[in-house]
Amino acid sequence: MLNYVWLTLLFLGIGTAVTTDLVNQNENKYRNNESLKVHVYISESAQKDSGINYQASLDVKQQDFNNFYKANVVSDIVIPVTIIFHPGNSKNFINLKIQKSAPEIWQDMASVSGEKDILSGKILIDSLTRSASGLSNSFNGRITFDNVSFIKIKNVTNAALSYAGTAVTIALGLIGIMALWIGIMKIAEEAGLISVIASWLKPVTKKLFPDVPADHPAMGSMIMNISANMLGLGNAATPFGLKAMEELDELNPHKGTATNAMCIFLAINTAGMTMIPATAIAVRAAAGSSQPAVIIGTSLFASLCATIAGITAAKTLEKFPIKKVEFSRWIKNNLYGLIILVMISSLIILVVYSGTGKAVAKTFSLFSSETFKEVIQTCSAIAIPLLIVLFVGYGALKKIKVYEKFIDGAKEGFNIAVRIIPYLVAMLVAIGIFRAGGAMDLLVYVLHPVTNLIGLPAEAVPMALMRPLSGSGALGVMAETISVHGADSFIGILVSTLNGSSETTFYVLAVYFGAVNIKNIRHALPAGLIADLAGILGAVFIVRILFGL
Repeated sequence: MLNYVWLTLLFLGIGTAVTTDLVNQNENKYRNNESLKVHVYISESAQKDSGINYQASLDVKQQDFNNFYKANVVSDIVIPVTIIFHPGNSKNFINLKIQKSAPEIWQDMASVSGEKDILSGKILIDSLTRSASGLSNSFNGRITFDNVSFIKIKNVTNAALSYAGTAVTIALGLIGIMALWIGIMKIAEEAGLISVIASWLKPVTKKLFPDVPADHPAMGSMIMNISANMLGLGNAATPFGLKAMEELDELNPHKGTATNAMCIFLAINTAGMTMIPATAIAVRAAAGSSQPAVIIGTSLFASLCATIAGITAAKTLEKFPIKKVEFSRWIKNNLYGLIILVMISSLIILVVYSGTGKAVAKTFSLFSSETFKEVIQTCSAIAIPLLIVLFVGYGALKKIKVYEKFIDGAKEGFNIAVRIIPYLVAMLVAIGIFRAGGAMDLLVYVLHPVTNLIGLPAEAVPMALMRPLSGSGALGVMAETISVHGADSFIGILVSTLNGSSETTFYVLAVYFGAVNIKNIRHALPAGLIADLAGILGAVFIVRILFGL
């Protein structure tokens, strides 16, 4: 399954980039070899043929810019520039300092230049405005930028190289964390503490993971992973999860193929249920939100929807295995079940968006988010020191050689972190190409009718699509959306809830399955995507009920 996903991301990204560049080249979107009328104000008096660099301000009239680029900017453009006058030459060099406030087309053109925030060209002076001393401090002119072509393809190349480096950076950053937590887990495992914890939760875990013995080390690792995720301890959750996957693989009779327990475990992880979405709250606070923690309740509700849907999907799909080259037969054999599933899903959507359930949602809103936040923050703050003291202290009481066992576990953690590098590079590079090539924008456009149907505003669609692909990308989309619409607006709260209500599905699958060399992931991806969809629907529902337009 991941093989097809990876190929799809790559080919869609590169194919969209090539197509877009060819269309832009044919239409001369960037106006190569054409001149734009401008007016320049120089910060100090300058003589035309001085041969000196001058700092200046470039002014382009709104109408001139829109006619030239077929754009729709809403005001005149004023941007800082550097002009290099050349004696005896009517065309002089000019460099524009491109900032975030600059028109989008200029930002795109600058992105493939040698310096990513500089747009270079030549300017022809038409007329000078001279002072009484014969010096000039402003002039009208025409600017011709350096030729620009194949922007999307160049962005794809840059993204592939950048994301490959990012993948290695992430994996190397995990080495220390993995060594610490796998070492601590080794002590707890040898002391028998993990078995004790697993026995306490046996009634729940036996239902979720019937194929895993209650006293198996994998059970304790999964419990620790899920607990750490719920407390927002991502740094601790990943090592526990990777250790759980290794231990689950020990029970795997078919190496290289995901077991039912693995698929359910990853469905819970991709749902990403967290008591307090600390990162999203921090972004909202930095953006000036008057109530940055207001999304705690909405994120918890949406992630709960995702968790229930993910577990249900994994439990259901495991009963309907699809073998290779038997997809059409599987559809035929399970047609009635699929029809019932679609009908139930449609009914749920109708109930959700018809307003039914408002009383429940309003009751949910009565809980104090600030009180809830304080409780969870306190638990999160003391959780890691408490775990270290508890695990190491329990091991010491049981006469375990804690230092030696910690070193043994730390070695395992180091090996796991290094082993996942190829899987991370492969998945993140594909995601980077998919984004940079413009396939994400194309997907937003194609899905627009569907997202309108479920009440998801167009402004929030990029966030909903980005969240399963890239955590950092989703964070960037969230911050950008909030900066435009405001942190406390309906859109701002919705994208914040979407960010806090699910996990990066493709990252989780690549890392966790990569750690144990699983190639046949079975129904793990569909279950994860169903969880993502449920999280999106839950987020839209609860935010519309509580903060409706």
